[in-house]
Amino acid sequence: MIFPLFQRGKLRATIPALYGTIVAQARMPCFYRDFAVPDTLEGRFEMIVLHLTLLVERLAEDPALRRLGQAVFDHFCQDMDNNLREMGVGDLAVPKRMRKMGEAFYGRAQAYRTALAGADDKALVGALARNVYSGAAPPLAAAQLAAYMREAAAALGAQESASLAAGVLQFPMPAAPADTG
Repeated sequence: MIFPLFQRGKLRATIPALYGTIVAQARMPCFYRDFAVPDTLEGRFEMIVLHLTLLVERLAEDPALRRLGQAVFDHFCQDMDNNLREMGVGDLAVPKRMRKMGEAFYGRAQAYRTALAGADDKALVGALARNVYSGAAPPLAAAQLAAYMREAAAALGAQESASLAAGVLQFPMPAAPADTG
């Protein structure tokens, strides 16, 4: 009976650690400088969703970690709710905005999951161009972000479940896109 209490306490520390790593990675200046991700609220949201999707997909691969994946997603939702309120969005508008954010997450997660399962990057570049770059992506930037995303998915796949369960998450360092000009 006492062991579940310890597990809940451990989970309580693990969730913010994982989510904090996602947010820190999503805020890396190189994404906005080198990968041409718009440095806007929408661009930053897209980068959090991209990294959250990668983690949730990895956690879903291990039946013992699926609950953790849901908990990290729930933490993301609470963070977005808090952010909306801090930005001055009224109490009546927050649920509507949260519903749109949830739909955005699930839509992107499905698009990225399907694209990552493909052998080539065409579908992934297209999904990133639509979502991250609002359909106006410089082709090189979208292709480079797709390459990073594949590398990050592979790196997450190689991380041990026990490390993830302990809140240790490592994303690769994004390589700056090659200069073609």
